[in-house]
Amino acid sequence: MVAVAHGSRDPRAAATVVELAEAVRALRPDVPVHASFLDHAPPAPDRVLDGLARDGAEEAVVLPLLLTAAYHSKTDIPGVLNRVRCRRPRLDLRTAATLGPHPLLTDALERRLAEAGVEPGDPGTSVVLVSAGSSDPSANATIWRLAREWRSRGWRGVVPAYASAARPAPAEAVAALRDAGAPRVAVASYFLAPGYFADKVRAESLAAGAAAVSPVLGAAPEVAELVVHRYDEALSTAREAAAV
Repeated sequence: MVAVAHGSRDPRAAATVVELAEAVRALRPDVPVHASFLDHAPPAPDRVLDGLARDGAEEAVVLPLLLTAAYHSKTDIPGVLNRVRCRRPRLDLRTAATLGPHPLLTDALERRLAEAGVEPGDPGTSVVLVSAGSSDPSANATIWRLAREWRSRGWRGVVPAYASAARPAPAEAVAALRDAGAPRVAVASYFLAPGYFADKVRAESLAAGAAAVSPVLGAAPEVAELVVHRYDEALSTAREAAAV
C-alpha cells in the first residue's frame, strides 16, 4: 500500500500521516504500508513506487489519504501513476478511492468532538462542519451532503463551511448560528492533519463564539479502519475486473 497525502510545510502534518500509517500496519501487519506526499514533504509517491519496482514488487495499491474527491485525486495522482506506468510497465498499479465520504469519517468526527467536550448528537448543539474547501464544486457539494446526513444523529443542526475557495467561512457559519439562537455551536474539523488551515479555523471559530473546536481526524481508529477498507475494496474491484 502506498498511501498518498497532500503534504504540508508544517512538520506536524507529516508526523500525523506517519502515525496513521503505523495504525494501519497494526491492523494489517501482512501489508507493507508506505506513506508519501504530493507536495512540501518527502517522499513523493512516484519515488516510492519506483523504489518498490526496483526492489522487485509486482503490484501496489495507491491509496489517496484525501477526504473528498477533487483536483488532487482527479488530476495529480493520475498524473503520477501515468508517469510511473511509463517507467515501470511491469508494476501493476491499482488506485483506491478517496477516504471520504464514508460513515466511518462521521464516527471519527464525533470521536474528536467528544474529545473536545461535546457530547455526540447533543440536541442543544449546532455543528459547523469545516473542510478545506475546493475550486471543484462537486467536492464542496460532498460536504453539503455530509452535513445534511449528519443532522440525523440528533444534533440541533449541522451546516457546512470552508476554510478556503468557497463560502461560508467557518467564522461566518458560527456567527450565523449564534444569531439564529443556537445555544451552543461546535466546530468539527474535517481535516486529516494539522497545519495552516486547521490552526486558522480554530482561531477564527473561537473568536466568532464557537464553544469548542475539535482536533483534526489524524490517526483516529475509524480513519485507520477506513484506510484498510479502501485498500481491500481496491483489491476486490481488481479481482472482479480480472474475472470478467
